[in-house]
Amino acid sequence: MSNENTITYKKLDSNDLPALRALISVYEEVFEMTNFQMPNLQYVQGLLEKESMIFFVAYSGSTVIGGLTAHILPSVYFSSSEVYIYDLAIQTQQQRKGIGKTLVHALKRYCSECGYKEIFVQADIEDQHALDFYRSTGGQAESVVHYSYALPHNKQ
Repeated sequence: MSNENTITYKKLDSNDLPALRALISVYEEVFEMTNFQMPNLQYVQGLLEKESMIFFVAYSGSTVIGGLTAHILPSVYFSSSEVYIYDLAIQTQQQRKGIGKTLVHALKRYCSECGYKEIFVQADIEDQHALDFYRSTGGQAESVVHYSYALPHNKQ
């Protein structure tokens, strides 16, 4: 990469295990995850190899300072897919510098090139910063209710 003041962006591929692990560490920090344990190397490498997952990262020099994780969801209603942004985070000291917007625009460009129909993301109604951010990137708010089902943990 280039000097520390230059922000560069990359879509990760199967050779980018250290970058994905660094991105997961950014998520841990920004989302204030307590008692987090990094998944094992084999599992994380498997994520990079999944065609149904997209990872974009932002670098400051050679340091990962943020990124996003998205899932490709094939549709039964049309012959294309939709993409769900699952996580997006930028190190706290690097926020509000346009890095998140550039990551979203990179994802939009990539998805458009792939012929995907739509990108969607959810944000908590109480998180005004997230709501403002996604609106500023061209997102259109929809009124939906999200349901979760906790499942018993089965050890394999």
